[in-house]
Amino acid sequence: MGEIKMGIKRGTTLATAAIVVVLAATACGPTDDKAADTTKPVGAAAAQDYGQAPAAADGAAGAAGAAGAKPAGQLTAAPNDQLGQVLTDSAGLTLYRFDKDTAKPPKSNCDGDCAKTWPVVAAGDATAAAGMDPALLGEVVRTDGSKQLTVAGWPAYRYNKDAKAGDVNGQGVGGVWFAFGPDGKKAAKAEAAAPAPAEGGAAEADGKLSVAKDPKLGDHIVDGKGMTVYRFKPDTQWPMTSKCVGDCLTKWPVVAPVEKAKDKGIVEKNYTVLNRPDGQKQQSVDCWPVYTFSGDKKPGDINGQGVGGTWYAVSPDGKLITVQ
Repeated sequence: MGEIKMGIKRGTTLATAAIVVVLAATACGPTDDKAADTTKPVGAAAAQDYGQAPAAADGAAGAAGAAGAKPAGQLTAAPNDQLGQVLTDSAGLTLYRFDKDTAKPPKSNCDGDCAKTWPVVAAGDATAAAGMDPALLGEVVRTDGSKQLTVAGWPAYRYNKDAKAGDVNGQGVGGVWFAFGPDGKKAAKAEAAAPAPAEGGAAEADGKLSVAKDPKLGDHIVDGKGMTVYRFKPDTQWPMTSKCVGDCLTKWPVVAPVEKAKDKGIVEKNYTVLNRPDGQKQQSVDCWPVYTFSGDKKPGDINGQGVGGTWYAVSPDGKLITVQ
């Protein structure tokens, strides 16, 4: 295969206000923890098979799927405050990779409804972004015979809920969809360059969650720094809603999205990322939004446990640990 030119053109209180968070990943149904009588909408189960919400009828990327796929044109390494440099197409739309695909050998496992929500990027008309190794660009033949652009072997997609240049609404969807960096890896800001979280902003979780054991709480979830992770009882699972807003977030920073592959011991049922109306993205476990507590000063602290009768540590399967 001849050299493929590829690239992208740059193209307050916690009392009353309830935030209905947009569900940006697998459909979340009720568990026996809450809302057990809630009915899951039609199509949710099928959406979970490829780690995203049911296909939307609109969006800048469209829902053409593999048929009529659009090429990338001039690629660009576009800056993003949360992710560092993100690979975009000539229209400035973010390009994504799918954890259920393979790079060696390249293979796409997104077909049918999946390819409607995640339109494939056609091969054949792409120019590497400035500073990007052109050798990273390639192609893979899909099951329908069409050719799809690959970056470092990973098939490339757009997300039909990205409405304009710079949108990264597909980031972390279902814990399996991630924006490309210009090196073909998952886009991620260099750790040394990551700024400290703003007051009330998302807590840095070092990109992972794990399970710790406490004499009082037993097994409970902690972030990458070993800080205890909590749930807020007024939140709801279905529809997924966070009722911690304003001053609440100063004391209870949201847990930023993490990479599921790095986590240990967590039951990854409905392991989703929430797009909050305030612009933050929040990790959830079994569709329950999770937080840390500003009153915990060192790993192992559980000062948030039972605060106000509404904040509790989280078990590995996402349930509240209500022991006092």
